[in-house]
Amino acid sequence: MRRAYIAEDVPIGIRGEHRGQRFAASVAAAEIDRVVPPERLRNVVPPREHRAFAALPAVIGAAGAHGLCAAPIGAAGYELVTGVPALHEQSDLDVIVRAASGDGALHSFACAIANLPVRVDVEVAFGDGYAAALDETLRGGALMVKTPGGPRILPPFSPPQAAVQALIAEAELTPKPALVDRRGSGAHDDLTLDLLLRSARALEHTFVAADLAARSSAIDRALRTRLGAIGRTGETHMLAATGGANAHRGAIWALGLLVAGHAHTGSRDPAAIARAAAQIAALPDEGVAAVRSSNGARARARYGVGGAAGEAQAGFPHVVHHALPALRAARERGASEAVARIDALLEVMTTLEDTCLLHRGGEEALRVAQAGAGAVLAAGGCGTAAGRRACNELERALLARRASPGGAADLLAAALFLDSIERGTWV
Repeated sequence: MRRAYIAEDVPIGIRGEHRGQRFAASVAAAEIDRVVPPERLRNVVPPREHRAFAALPAVIGAAGAHGLCAAPIGAAGYELVTGVPALHEQSDLDVIVRAASGDGALHSFACAIANLPVRVDVEVAFGDGYAAALDETLRGGALMVKTPGGPRILPPFSPPQAAVQALIAEAELTPKPALVDRRGSGAHDDLTLDLLLRSARALEHTFVAADLAARSSAIDRALRTRLGAIGRTGETHMLAATGGANAHRGAIWALGLLVAGHAHTGSRDPAAIARAAAQIAALPDEGVAAVRSSNGARARARYGVGGAAGEAQAGFPHVVHHALPALRAARERGASEAVARIDALLEVMTTLEDTCLLHRGGEEALRVAQAGAGAVLAAGGCGTAAGRRACNELERALLARRASPGGAADLLAAALFLDSIERGTWV
């Protein structure tokens, strides 16, 4: 496989006998006969002698001694899987290690393999297709990462940037039922992935301001009013970046509160951050004379649901008690990060009274979304063939109603933010 996104297909690379003979292609998932993750190659007997193969046990042992798991990729991995010679005389050993960018064990591991007789190129995989070279990861500061959408520079970790990166990660997560992703605009005719990414980056100053406002402030009406003003300014920046499209109004509310909750508490515990955010959300915003009209507000009034305000004032239960546990459980099962995140989204959808769905398709769309998401999870989640079929059926049903679970998407972004704060690293 290679790192890319192709709708409906799996990106692959075909190797020739020589280094320059590489061909990028794709294959339908149904045509794949066998999947071999790098970790399954750790104990495969090499088909021949080579200095890279000779060094592999030492690399695997050094990683294990520091609580990491290293596995062969590149030419060595290809040769171990296929038996086809791919390593040449001067080839390095390429390995992958799955870890967080701030994991202190990475430095110790790098020192342990520094003097081996073969150069070892280590790729650190963070999740959802993000990866970086080990030496880049250890250097500190901004980090150049590989992503399915191409190379990207991640700035140094900070809570406001974590909020921005959470929005980017949610937008790029693919495939999501009837939502904007790498495949297209889903049920939206006014949004694209490019607009969502522009909106997310335009909100950095909003989250910085929310962080600074709450860092040394009591939770009182003055703070709530200040955060309300910051949020409205953020909406202005969002609309300027998108040409008037509402890309992230709900996310500004949720993530702004959570950024402030983290700044006030200084805690990395998601529940503690959510409780502080709930206290802020319960206070009146004295900077507005009346409740502003919005699609969400109209849906709340018409259908008698809590909406984004109710979710925040209750302490973000769909984030703390649904999305985050689902995310952790999927990771523990060995699911890919993308699958874990989509299953977390589906878990939220099963019970959330999503005002975006209600606004677009009424109670019928909400029932279809909740039942469909439950069916995907009952089939094993989107990581299984049956789950993917159920997810496709869910998407078709929502697209027929031009309805999308935008509220659930905002809460997934909130969950990714709290997850990154808890782990102290990027989503």
